[in-house]
Amino acid sequence: MRPVPPVLLLALLAVDAGNILPGAAGVENRGQKVWAREGSSTLLPCYLSPRKRGKSRKQLSDRTSVLWKRHGASAPQELHVVLEVEYTGLRKTALPMRPRVSVLDSALRNGNFSLRINPVRSDDAGLYEAQVTYNTEVRSCQVELGVVTVTLNPPRLVVENEPLLLSCNSSHRASLVETCWFHNGRPVLNSGTFCSLHGALYILRPTVSDSGSWQCQLRYADNEIVSATHSLQILGFDGPANPVVYAAAGSAADLPCTLSYLPSAFGIRVVKAHWSHFAGGHLQNWSILQNQSNRSFPLHLPVVGPVDAGRYCCAVAVGNKMLSRDVTLAVITVTPGIQGPVSEGSHLLLTCSLTHPQGHEHFQWKHLSSASAGKKLTVATSHNLKDSRVQTGPTLEIPQVSQKDVGIWECSVYGPEGRLGSVEYGLQITGAQVSSPPTIFSGQVTFGLMLTLFFLLMVCVLALGLQKRVRLPASFPALERIVAVTVPKEMEENQKQTVQQTEC
Repeated sequence: MRPVPPVLLLALLAVDAGNILPGAAGVENRGQKVWAREGSSTLLPCYLSPRKRGKSRKQLSDRTSVLWKRHGASAPQELHVVLEVEYTGLRKTALPMRPRVSVLDSALRNGNFSLRINPVRSDDAGLYEAQVTYNTEVRSCQVELGVVTVTLNPPRLVVENEPLLLSCNSSHRASLVETCWFHNGRPVLNSGTFCSLHGALYILRPTVSDSGSWQCQLRYADNEIVSATHSLQILGFDGPANPVVYAAAGSAADLPCTLSYLPSAFGIRVVKAHWSHFAGGHLQNWSILQNQSNRSFPLHLPVVGPVDAGRYCCAVAVGNKMLSRDVTLAVITVTPGIQGPVSEGSHLLLTCSLTHPQGHEHFQWKHLSSASAGKKLTVATSHNLKDSRVQTGPTLEIPQVSQKDVGIWECSVYGPEGRLGSVEYGLQITGAQVSSPPTIFSGQVTFGLMLTLFFLLMVCVLALGLQKRVRLPASFPALERIVAVTVPKEMEENQKQTVQQTEC
């Protein structure tokens, strides 16, 4: 029969499955080969052809046995038992491969005698042969297992900025011609960061971005191409390399310190973090202890000011490795040109400043109007500003302060990635004093009131004199009411007596 060419895969997959050949107990080498990466699981295929399986379905469930053997590496004629499954169900496994080899009972009844090896070791490479007996017939198949090995140095915990060596080799006996490396599907070229030499890849200063799928491709002199992949995890910090936190003076600030992976992924149970800050000639320290279920160690500062600005260092101890990252705190402040109360009509300058600028920041002023309940934000383009365009500089100039300028002014700091932070300034003004009107009890008003009362008193006296002579007609009730109101109580009584005498 025509030989079947080997099939090479990027990951560790099996090639075309082998068939139990018809005929007597002869063995035919079909050149089948399976490539597997060390540490993974692989399947050596061997199953009964569909034609034979259709004829022998009943017999397979009754009296079927399978024997897997391995040819010796130095002496191919020597066969070493790997796994034997008798028709009674009894299993015999060679000590060196126990318990890494197995066959499925349910698969045996369906004519599938494939051998599973989990995990694969580098010394498992070689030629395997299966002999299947059912009734009086014996069938056999051969599969060659090739092993690809990808190793790391350091072997377990890989941290950023620590040199890393990736090695790739296989059990193929031909001469190695070329080794190619791929990261997440993209070819890796020699550079100041990566260096490929004799099947190995050097990463001088690995970062978290170097995590992911790494594939090595080996090309041999006989045109055999072997590939394998490895998932690389590099422990470091999330976010940019040197983060900057922008906070307003008087507000709270949270400095980030987050690992790229959970420490438990590397078998680490307890992690310690330490923060430090040198300011004003004093070193401040904070210690944080977390368990394996957390990878974030932020530092919370309740109130920050310009004296708190500067560089902070977060150091995390993971196993026997120490990772550190610097975080810069930049504080935003507003300085008014007038100290103390601001009078209406005065010339005012508000200067927005930033500690530890990075060189790419720019400023913008906005007025937080209090006219509406929702406090709508309006860009600082008021008519009383010096420039009618949008105010984007650090200094806000108001030539003549008026009542329209009262409220909250906000200075925002922007960078290439957008808004970085902001600070607010409350503007209150004192207007011109307005003279209060004279009180009702001033001297002039009091004199006029007394004069009016004297006039009314004289009218009342005249009215009483007239009442003695002539009875008041009914057409003068208003005058009677005036007299009754203005004349004292004694005069009112005398008036009543006089009226009674007149009526008599």
